[in-house]
Amino acid sequence: MTCIAAFDVDAQKTFTPLCPNELPVPEGDQIVDELNAQAELAAFRVGSRDAHPSNAKWIADTPEDVFSKVEGENVDIKWPRHAELGTFGFELLDGLPHPVTGYDFMVNKGLDPDCHPYGACYHDLGDTVTTGVIEFLESKGVTVVIVGGLAFDYCVAKTVLQLRGAGFQVIVNLAAVRGIAEDSIEQAMTDMKQAGAEFANNADDVERLLPR
Repeated sequence: MTCIAAFDVDAQKTFTPLCPNELPVPEGDQIVDELNAQAELAAFRVGSRDAHPSNAKWIADTPEDVFSKVEGENVDIKWPRHAELGTFGFELLDGLPHPVTGYDFMVNKGLDPDCHPYGACYHDLGDTVTTGVIEFLESKGVTVVIVGGLAFDYCVAKTVLQLRGAGFQVIVNLAAVRGIAEDSIEQAMTDMKQAGAEFANNADDVERLLPR
């Protein structure tokens, strides 16, 4: 029997034009309807949030520091300050469920100043320290995960690869994602396809990819 989960990856205001000084993804605030629509197809709804401290070592002090290398086992490059706990940017997009009571499982990642994971399934960059979401999905008998969120070419792509590595059928809802840059979007699409992920144009298109 097919058991479906919908996964809202980092659907936060920090990754939208609502927070222009953080990490705004073009049209990132326009995915809510599709995230809700894909959830209607699922027995379980899970999500993730970047949840960062103000003293994170990967924070870029100047625009010139962005993308520069950071020393550490679970950090790689510097990013603008974003998704700090308690800020407007940390909040989920308006129209999504309450982050605690509205989801069956919610991942908070990047809580430590020396860790900046991208995927929602592991707390470390080496994919060894689980966040528990894979185990939750397995415990519920989930076989198919429909994924949307922000940003397509970073946290969404990494989460998809992690879910594929755990053996789930993964369907990416293209209407429920937005990406940062054309070249990284193209590379992410290639990586996900090679890993066996499938792509639907929107929530209505997901059904054709479900097992018969």
